[in-house]
Amino acid sequence: MRILLADDEPSIQVLVKEILEEGGYEFLSAGDGREAVKIALEENPDLIILDVMMPFMDGFRVCRSLRDQGLTTPIIILSAKGDIVDKSIGFEAGADDYLVKPFNADELLMRVQAHLRRSTRFEKSQVSVIRVRNLEIDLSRHRLQVNGIEVSVTPKEFLILACLAHHKGEIVTREQLIKDVWGEEFICETSSVAVFIRKLREKIEDDPSHPTCIKTVKNSGYIFAVD
Repeated sequence: MRILLADDEPSIQVLVKEILEEGGYEFLSAGDGREAVKIALEENPDLIILDVMMPFMDGFRVCRSLRDQGLTTPIIILSAKGDIVDKSIGFEAGADDYLVKPFNADELLMRVQAHLRRSTRFEKSQVSVIRVRNLEIDLSRHRLQVNGIEVSVTPKEFLILACLAHHKGEIVTREQLIKDVWGEEFICETSSVAVFIRKLREKIEDDPSHPTCIKTVKNSGYIFAVD
């Protein structure tokens, strides 16, 4: 599998290259935002790691550009800033995860492996298409249709929706969502779920402020309502 790192710091390039190649991955690199977009679209890597601060285009803009052009590859945002404001911006741009510098090799590999594994989470399901309410969720092709119209979603948005729809009518806790979509190693990061839920509601609900599909169950989690 091939992984693209976009970062203008040579030391980070060298470090991540060593970590990924030791983990058995092929390494691709870009030194600025424009180059990252070009390589991502031409090479179609299996996963992309984007630094926030880069020349020409920052990581958020790169992420948004790739999503706007239909790329569904898992994207990890890499930044020296760890505050929740930056995380929210990253998720809004379509990122799947956020890794703060400095990081260690084990953590980077753990996240890479988890996202590559979870990107095919539902492909082995005996059910290939879930139809519920006005939605059609194609698990094999990772495609979503709302009222017969295809809607673009990020890999994590798709997996969260698929998980909720698979358990339609049942309460799914935030911890269960994290376990099914990210993996048990991410259980402590439940605060990120709300951002993805809000983005999903904006794409599938008639009125995202008053959702009827994905409802919040206070102090518990979420439920995909079938009525």
